[in-house]
Amino acid sequence: MELVEATADDLDALVERWHSLATAMEAHDELNELVDDVDDRAHDGFRAHLDDGAVTDYLVVHEDETIGFVTLREGHHPSRRYSRYLRIVNIAVDDGHRGRGHGTQIVDRVKELARERGCDHLTVACEWHNEGARRFYRDTGFRPKQVEFAQPLE
Repeated sequence: MELVEATADDLDALVERWHSLATAMEAHDELNELVDDVDDRAHDGFRAHLDDGAVTDYLVVHEDETIGFVTLREGHHPSRRYSRYLRIVNIAVDDGHRGRGHGTQIVDRVKELARERGCDHLTVACEWHNEGARRFYRDTGFRPKQVEFAQPLE
């Protein structure tokens, strides 16, 4: 398994996989409801990542087949001892390839990338009610650090 940095030629593959991930997230909270022109907006978002030095999208490739993607964002908290982090913004493995250890391999490779970039910790968030994701992150060595709250404004 390898992570291949995405280019403009990969936008369709990223959007397709992101759309599947985002659709699954709708079930976890009303604040995840997608807009009608979601694919156009997702294309614009991934295109913006190409120009953002802090964000990198990777295709997950296994045996010459793309089986997922991961989006990473570098960040810095200068007032903290553990100040440089790499955040997993999106991580997705295609349905037919889940349960085979690819997610764990992705996290292991992201750890290597973080060290290469001089980061001292990883961060990730998931929906509170997504018990599968929470279990996965615990199983790959993450621990809860804080809770994020949200409230729709009507």
